[in-house]
Amino acid sequence: MLIARIFSGPVMALLGLNHFLMPRTYEKIIPDALPASLELVYISGIAEMLGALGTLHPKTRRAAGKFLIATLIAVFPANVYMAMNAEEFPNIPGGTATLVARLPFQVLFIYWVWLATLSPAATAAIAESQDRSKISSAST
Repeated sequence: MLIARIFSGPVMALLGLNHFLMPRTYEKIIPDALPASLELVYISGIAEMLGALGTLHPKTRRAAGKFLIATLIAVFPANVYMAMNAEEFPNIPGGTATLVARLPFQVLFIYWVWLATLSPAATAAIAESQDRSKISSAST
């Protein structure tokens, strides 16, 4: 749960800020078919930062989580584009294999945001379930 909260808040906020610090890097991964690539980089950076910051406050956490999940889904085509055009990204260690292997992680990131933005009652139920699972596996 802690990893999910850290990813959804501070990590996603920093990733969003990075869109402004290294915009050309992000611009390269936007599929050619999309117009205004630099503007899309800034828009996605703002979306990531707003969603991330929203997950830090209990009153906005659920709505921000939904927004952040939508943002992660919206930027997924850029990850697919990178994997399909690995030759355009020669500085990525492992090339195509790395870029393809990264794709399933988007599902993990979405799961972490979902987990971090559940209601307190659901979060407590998940934590209790995990505790029971640890106890069960420790006793066997």
